[in-house]
Amino acid sequence: MIGRLEKTVIDCPDPRALAGFYCQVLGMRVNKDIDGWVVIGSEPGLRQLAFQRAAGWVPPRWPDPAYPQQLHLDIRVSDAGQAERELLALGATRVPGEHETGFRVFTDPAGHPFCIVFGSHGTG
Repeated sequence: MIGRLEKTVIDCPDPRALAGFYCQVLGMRVNKDIDGWVVIGSEPGLRQLAFQRAAGWVPPRWPDPAYPQQLHLDIRVSDAGQAERELLALGATRVPGEHETGFRVFTDPAGHPFCIVFGSHGTG
C-alpha cells in the first residue's frame, strides 16, 4: 500500500453551493471553506468530499465522452518522495504544477489525474 484515500475532489463552478447540496444529501457538514475549496464530511480527518472551483466550467454530459466526468482522488501519504518513486514505478506520470504546496499531481496509466497529499491534513 502506498497511501490511503483521503477525499474525492469534484470540479464545479460554485463549490459552496454544491457542497451545501451534498451536505443535505449525505448528512455531512462543511469542514473547510477557503477560497473556492470546500470540504465536507462527518468529521475532519475521516473520508471526505471536496469541491473546487473550476474556471471555464463545462459540465459533464454522461455518457458523452466529449464532456467527461471531472473529479480526481486525493491520496494521503506519509512520505511524498517514497510515494512518488513507487507511483512512477507502477506507471503513473508526474504532472508538476506551479503552486504545489502539500500535494503533487500525477496521472494514472489511463491519464486520469490524482494527487498525493502530505503534511497537515486538508492541504491538498
